[in-house]
Amino acid sequence: MEHKIIIAGFGGQGILSAGKMLAYAGMLENKSVSWLPSYGPEMRGGTANCNVIITDEQVGSPIVNDATVLIAMNTPSLDKYESWVQPGGAIIVDSSLVNRQIKREDVTVYYIPATELAEQAGNSTFANIYLLGKLIGHTNLIKPESFEASLYQTLREKYHHMIPAEMKILRDGMEYK
Repeated sequence: MEHKIIIAGFGGQGILSAGKMLAYAGMLENKSVSWLPSYGPEMRGGTANCNVIITDEQVGSPIVNDATVLIAMNTPSLDKYESWVQPGGAIIVDSSLVNRQIKREDVTVYYIPATELAEQAGNSTFANIYLLGKLIGHTNLIKPESFEASLYQTLREKYHHMIPAEMKILRDGMEYK
């Protein structure tokens, strides 16, 4: 089992944090992981993406040019990375912010209005968690319990009170149709 994931969007959407939490959860399950963040100099509002590899084998390179899954949280990210997804892979789109449909027919596509759902849930920063939920639901890449443990390890303690709500959002994302 190997998953090569690109998570991409604007700075401030929790792109790098999402990748870090996912990689940490994989590590907790004794998988080989790689997390490679990338962001523009302007940070919040600029471009941000990360490559995450979770595998049962050794990671040969942290760079992902042939993703098994793309999470696109804005249109420029979808435009850039759509062609990087392997045939048979998956593209998970925040349809609240992406204003077009996927052009390919050889991938599984999920349109989730993650930003809108997060705002309705009372915290717009949870949008990335909805999308990670769909990733986990689609791939069974990690167990939700491992993701929860990664939240306790990667989030500062002052945010630990939010973890039960984040886990509800994760499970809602896993089941989103």
